[in-house]
Amino acid sequence: MDRKTIVVTGVGATTPLGGDVASTWDAMLAGTSGVSLIEQPWADDLPCRIAAKAAVDPATVLERVEARRLDRVAQLAIVAGTEAWTDAGFGFGDDNPVDRERLASVVATGIGGLQTLLGQWDIQKDKGVRRVSPLTVPMLMANAAAANLGLRIGAKAGVHTPVSACASSNEALSLAIDIIRLDRADVVLVGGSEGCIHPVTIGAFGQMQAMSRRNDEPERASRPWDVDRDGFVMGEGSAIFVIETLEHAQARGAKIYGELAGAGITADSHDMVQPEPSGAPQARAMKLAMKAAELEPADIVHVNAHATSTPQGDVTEAGSIRQALGDGTAAIVTSTKSMTGHLLGGAGALESLATLLALRNRTVPPTINLDNPEPDLGIDIADKVRELPEGDIAGINNSFGFGGHNVAVAFTNRYATGG
Repeated sequence: MDRKTIVVTGVGATTPLGGDVASTWDAMLAGTSGVSLIEQPWADDLPCRIAAKAAVDPATVLERVEARRLDRVAQLAIVAGTEAWTDAGFGFGDDNPVDRERLASVVATGIGGLQTLLGQWDIQKDKGVRRVSPLTVPMLMANAAAANLGLRIGAKAGVHTPVSACASSNEALSLAIDIIRLDRADVVLVGGSEGCIHPVTIGAFGQMQAMSRRNDEPERASRPWDVDRDGFVMGEGSAIFVIETLEHAQARGAKIYGELAGAGITADSHDMVQPEPSGAPQARAMKLAMKAAELEPADIVHVNAHATSTPQGDVTEAGSIRQALGDGTAAIVTSTKSMTGHLLGGAGALESLATLLALRNRTVPPTINLDNPEPDLGIDIADKVRELPEGDIAGINNSFGFGGHNVAVAFTNRYATGG
């Protein structure tokens, strides 16, 4: 396969820390927590009553009619995708200069239009089928975010929606790389979105004993690698990238954030929810990402870990990082989930964005709430803002999901331009 160089030329986000990329990044560097108490009455009887809601309600950003026709997962994606597309210097309609037959949309989700599905079911039960919205199916389907963004930018090279639990977004990035390197498109709008803070999801994850119950200290609940961690905190939001070939970007004089260099995918084949204890499949995903990116372990100066704040998962990943990069690796590791909570299918996109910005700005956001680190992890965890070295540097973002999905994505700061 022709290894075309792929670069990021636009970024967009709406997250628990801010309504755009700039505010999200500033909040990450400040060590701000986006976790708060769920104030709706439905949470009163739940063991877990906290979540990381989007800092800006996407329905207030979109036109009112448009917002009513979109599930929350698609609303978030449209907000982030519009920012990314505009940031890349592209317009809409007749102002879109991209050859639409060489333009694709790949937007992942882990759960999809849950709010619509369960909301319309409640309406049917309480008021009858005639009150169910005729837009229900286009709103609830998992590919709605990718399809709506594809319609907005006129993508005709393909519209895709990977669904691989919490590894979904990184799988979308991997697919987007393949689409460009297989010469199916020159430009891809790619990322992930999730918007499923709902009594059913909060209750179900709570029944699994997977979620933090630190309801009296929401901002301190997500604490990866801390000995007092007691589970993850659910978040919502979206992060979207515009990626294109280096040749295409340079020909139009585009601003470049860095290189989307490669991805690696493996599966545990061990358990539906628990990681394979040795961490070997996770490590192999990182090794495959480095191989695809033509990088060596010594080139990796930063890892944005999956680290969700669960007892087993955090320890397993620390071991897999050591296996992939070598014992004594100097890579600075962080978990931005300590601030954003866990965006499930949208997590990889947001954390890949944090990885890209860390390399571009040579600054690693902290892992907050790391008061009492798990002993003998053997990795260098950033419990405060850390600086990265000068020169060409590379980093990895990890995403792992229920079902044993492991996806690692490698970025570099090569080709980055000012602005």
